[in-house]
Amino acid sequence: MQINSVNKRLVQQLGYAGLLPFLLMMLGVWSADPSWIGDFVKGQLAYAMVILSFLGGVHWGVALLSSALPDASTRKALLWGVTPSLIAWCATLFSGFGFAVMMAGFIAALQVDKQLYPVYGLPDWMLPLRKQLTTVVVVTLLLTVIGANLRG
Repeated sequence: MQINSVNKRLVQQLGYAGLLPFLLMMLGVWSADPSWIGDFVKGQLAYAMVILSFLGGVHWGVALLSSALPDASTRKALLWGVTPSLIAWCATLFSGFGFAVMMAGFIAALQVDKQLYPVYGLPDWMLPLRKQLTTVVVVTLLLTVIGANLRG
């Protein structure tokens, strides 16, 4: 699967831009009036759920577009593709632990991507980008929880 340099740059730019809501919600928890903390926490969790679900969708896209992918790999991609959405949904069931569920989901998604991206033939630069993005996401989720508990 070939991705040209324009797409590489755009993927990187959009990936980093996607971190802005995580950073803004975290900063809101730490700096806004305490009466707003709950809103920032809800916003952070909601955005995390959307992005984790999106990460699963990548696998569906690859499975649907790659005719060269073996049947077993296609099945793995499709099965895993729905798992992040289920993890995100489970985060809504564990009120106080929702953020822990989300952080575990992002870490799990990265671990699966490390195994499956090479099978898909995705470019070598994708995994380092995923690792950077996941690191920032997990840290902002953690700092959001800490800030909400200290300031709330």
